[in-house]
Amino acid sequence: MPGDLKTSSGHDPASDAGLRPSLRQKFTYGARLLPNYAWQKITRRLPRGPVHLVIALADHFEPSIVPENVLLRAPYEEQERRLEFWCREYPRCAEAWRDHDGYPFVHTYFYPAEQYDRRLIQQLAEHCDGGWGEIEIHLHHGIPAPDTAQNTRRQLQEFRDVLASDHGCLSYVDGSGPPKYAFVHGNFALANCAGGRFCGVDDEMQILADTGCYADLTLPTASFHPAQIAKINSLYECALPLGQRAPHRRGRDLERGQSPEVFPLIVQGPVMLHFFPSRSRRVGIENGAITRRNPLSLPRLRLWKQAAISVRGRPDWLFIKLHCHSMDPTQQDAVLGDAMRNFLRELVGGAEQRGEILHFVSAREMVNIILAACDGREGNPGEYRDYRFKRIRATPSESTLGSAQTMVQR
Repeated sequence: MPGDLKTSSGHDPASDAGLRPSLRQKFTYGARLLPNYAWQKITRRLPRGPVHLVIALADHFEPSIVPENVLLRAPYEEQERRLEFWCREYPRCAEAWRDHDGYPFVHTYFYPAEQYDRRLIQQLAEHCDGGWGEIEIHLHHGIPAPDTAQNTRRQLQEFRDVLASDHGCLSYVDGSGPPKYAFVHGNFALANCAGGRFCGVDDEMQILADTGCYADLTLPTASFHPAQIAKINSLYECALPLGQRAPHRRGRDLERGQSPEVFPLIVQGPVMLHFFPSRSRRVGIENGAITRRNPLSLPRLRLWKQAAISVRGRPDWLFIKLHCHSMDPTQQDAVLGDAMRNFLRELVGGAEQRGEILHFVSAREMVNIILAACDGREGNPGEYRDYRFKRIRATPSESTLGSAQTMVQR
């Protein structure tokens, strides 16, 4: 079972405080991003009139996280305490602020497969059943040695199946067939794109496709991370063979009137440059990360909108994928305190004046709305939250018997 796996894990080592990138790393990162960034700045324009903002938060949800040493795990009692606190306090934080469709600001909890624990997952699943998000699949591997394709496939299949059968998580195409899932790669090294570090499996994208992954939401990486690719601010399908290392380096942008054929889709968050006051002569990198040092704010929202991430031919539906580590105790205020409350109040309270129609969605719902845009659907994008991939909830007796599931209605 996934709960018995002892694979070492941790969140992005390159983003930890105190680890400064070298001048060479900064140059390589900039050389990779700047050509596409400059072209997008020239060619992309926000449409006139109101825009729909479809906002999802990919939470790299790791109750065991030890910020001081990412290779260690917090004691189980501490993991229980963190999760209980979160499930109690997050609804209090976000309840008052609703989107255009009446939904609260939800998280998609990408839970590490290698850290599966039945009690913790069940508590989180019950939190999600209350309307506060959905659980999807996260995986750290290739630490300290490269992983194998066989082991990667086994971990994904086992975790997928236990989430679906024992906890009523994940989704199904039009409510039937094998379970499908969204994915975030630990340490950002999707399909071995970090030069062999934090993964080791060149054909990982093919494995994801084979095991039912419909979308990857890993990118962008932390600043100056070696896994960052040149293609940014995009929604696309891989253009290289999925069995190759990092086939997401090249892609076909999703377009209205053309249904995608290659899954998993790549759903990227924003990458933008922002300039500090002139005296400092500093340039910052906006990558959609919610942290203590960079909390949510309306100036950041303006940058996310300028990234103009959309399906071609549907520029008034903008997709904003953010990410965080909400179980990191050093980030608590950014995701659960005044910083989050103030942002939600300003976001919702000023939306009409800014010409924004807000839609708070899970990763699954975001992908469904993207697919609806590809199929040329019109009107309110919030109506397409369950367009193709639908949530299923197995009752306890059905789970035991392996029989039919019943639909969860939000």
